[in-house]
Amino acid sequence: MKANRRVFTRTLAALVFAPALAAVTGLTSSSARAQAVIIAPSAPPPMRAEAVPPGRPGYVWDEGHWRWSGRGYEWVPGHWRPMRAGARWVPGHWVQRGPNWRWVEGYWAR
Repeated sequence: MKANRRVFTRTLAALVFAPALAAVTGLTSSSARAQAVIIAPSAPPPMRAEAVPPGRPGYVWDEGHWRWSGRGYEWVPGHWRPMRAGARWVPGHWVQRGPNWRWVEGYWAR
């Protein structure tokens, strides 16, 4: 009987505490992820025309963009991102700051 109680207690603890621990870990890791600030000395080239593939249920298209490589811009092709319930995808984009350009990473807005 004691062995069954011990197994039940461990199982109950795993069922109750594991999801809570995963949620807390997810919150801390997402907020702890610092994103590098990308600053380019010149404006990005004009956007490329990209053929968007047919829609995929449960995914949103993240359009291609120019990435600063330190010496110049490189094209990053678009790709599918899994949707998040109750949120819309805001694609990354370049913003001018004085004579330089700063990359604003894409994000999910609620």
